[in-house]
Amino acid sequence: MTSKETTAVAADPNKITKSDLIKASVNTGALGMEFSWTYYKQMNIAFCLMVAKLLKKIYHDRPEDYAEALHRHSAFFNITVQFAPFVGGIAVAMEEKVARGEMDPESVNDVKAALMGPLSGIGDSIFLSTLRVIAAAVGISLCQAGNAFGPIAFLLIYNIPGFWLRIWGIQKGYELGVGFLEQAQRSGLMQKVMTAVGIVGVMVVGAMCKGMFWASMPIPIGTGESAQTLQDILDGVMPGMLGLISFWIYYYFLSKKVNPMVLILFTMIIGIIGAFFGVLA
Repeated sequence: MTSKETTAVAADPNKITKSDLIKASVNTGALGMEFSWTYYKQMNIAFCLMVAKLLKKIYHDRPEDYAEALHRHSAFFNITVQFAPFVGGIAVAMEEKVARGEMDPESVNDVKAALMGPLSGIGDSIFLSTLRVIAAAVGISLCQAGNAFGPIAFLLIYNIPGFWLRIWGIQKGYELGVGFLEQAQRSGLMQKVMTAVGIVGVMVVGAMCKGMFWASMPIPIGTGESAQTLQDILDGVMPGMLGLISFWIYYYFLSKKVNPMVLILFTMIIGIIGAFFGVLA
């Protein structure tokens, strides 16, 4: 802790410091985003655990508000794990405004939800599709050459940028949350940013409907060489149509407050029955 931080803590022991943010970026919650992953709300438990101590500082003498904040951050959350601390920093800065009565509590989760899609699109491209592949290529080539440093090289190449982004990200997120959000709200820029982020988020969701749906309908239609499957016909109309239809079905039921676990079980049953009768593959 720097001398400036020590002075600030002495003046206000409940002030969030750089040291607090760094600790949060590498605590059990931040590093365990996928260890506590659930189909219901995905990374919500880990996110809540990541920011819990920071929230406790903000609401140190208001246990009911602290409990409400914890409940607020137990909402659905999913993102490329290296970007989670950045969103956490923004959320904590917004919580300080909520604590002072300067912001609607619901806006915290609105911002979190708006950032999930775009940041995941960027993060998955960088870390999963690029950096991980490069790290694996270097590690494998070293192993093939008989160099025992191969696995270590893979871990270093993949994790050093990730940990740097975690530590830098939570500080930058907190800094942006304190200054940028306030200025953006006054100037009207926030609405434009949220609109732009929402558009990118919808694009990412659309791509996921196509790329993350792994079922097809191999029902044959016609005979001989001209025979086609129902899936070929659907793809001819619009590739990914089956995934898009499924997305809207689930969106409809979720909007009607149907429990996600019921939908998951229903999906498993439909998949088994469909595969048994040859309707789905």
